[in-house]
Amino acid sequence: MQIILKKDVPNLGYTDDTVDVKNGYANNYLIPQGFAIAATETNKKILKEVLKQRAYKIDKIRNEAKALAALLNGLTVTIATKAAPNTGKIYGSVNAIQIADAIKEQHNFEVDRKKIVINGDTVKELGTYKATAKLYKDIVAEITFVVVEE
Repeated sequence: MQIILKKDVPNLGYTDDTVDVKNGYANNYLIPQGFAIAATETNKKILKEVLKQRAYKIDKIRNEAKALAALLNGLTVTIATKAAPNTGKIYGSVNAIQIADAIKEQHNFEVDRKKIVINGDTVKELGTYKATAKLYKDIVAEITFVVVEE
């Protein structure tokens, strides 16, 4: 019997795969548990349309991420913070939230703070640092930020 998997099933297949299984396994376990549906012509057409729509959405997200990466690469952001006199050490540290806010203020586009990772250790001194923004699975942008005294 042919079925279309609705969820990943170990040792059988992944979501949206069409696989052949024995009738009893499909009728008594996979279909009642919600892991699969029967691979009728109607369900195959629906699956084909869903995969087409999913591919379109992924392509759209990738294109937006590429456009944002083109804007972010080589971008320099300045972050002003309080620092101890004469030592160059700042009070607290600079984090991804401050970098995202600075990008929004200075360049008028938003980057999700969860996608920003500061390269190296924590930033606790004045100076120039680099951060990466992982915008999509394989699309990464590098951001340079300068920490200056207020």
